[in-house]
Amino acid sequence: MQFDPTLYVITDSSYHTEDSLLRAVSEACAGGATLIQLREKDAGGRDYLALALRVKEVTDRFQVPLIIDDRVDVALACGAAGVHVGASDLPVAICRSLLGPDRIVGATAKSVEAAKAAYADGADYLGTGAIYPTTTHVATKLTPVSTLNEICRAVPIPVVAIGGLQADNLNVLADSPIAGVAVVSAVMKADDPRAAAAAIRQRVLSMREKR
Repeated sequence: MQFDPTLYVITDSSYHTEDSLLRAVSEACAGGATLIQLREKDAGGRDYLALALRVKEVTDRFQVPLIIDDRVDVALACGAAGVHVGASDLPVAICRSLLGPDRIVGATAKSVEAAKAAYADGADYLGTGAIYPTTTHVATKLTPVSTLNEICRAVPIPVVAIGGLQADNLNVLADSPIAGVAVVSAVMKADDPRAAAAAIRQRVLSMREKR
């Protein structure tokens, strides 16, 4: 499946009510988000699916692919574009088998070895980080930009940088061959998610042009 990883916005419900989360997703899409990931670490399957269906209504309006974090069953049930899995989730190869060849499977990779393994197992893109400390409730370990760059060069699929990124601290990635950036707080906590998304996307595009 074709997709654009330039600006990958990941949700965080801890900042929102359900209605304000949907508004933030809508504003992020209007501001130029190219992928949306629904991440609900503490939700049961029924609640996760109910929210995913509502979020997908929003992303469908903007023709932005929706990725579901962790849960292949929820991704299938809501008709999402794909799933993203980490090291403790279902293996990439199993996700690919369940989802088939036409949906997106993303994987977290913090080393060249993990990146090569995920690619070999059928991943369509990789998320690598954290580049900076984050304010999300997800456990993170900092990843040097040098490792990020090595991963980019080790696999032929898009690699997205993640972790504490926002429009004013992307300079560290200016020379990195990343395909895009993934953000959480920079958009989900912003007073104006549309403007925040637009600023980050423009910064990524500007860096890409200067490589």
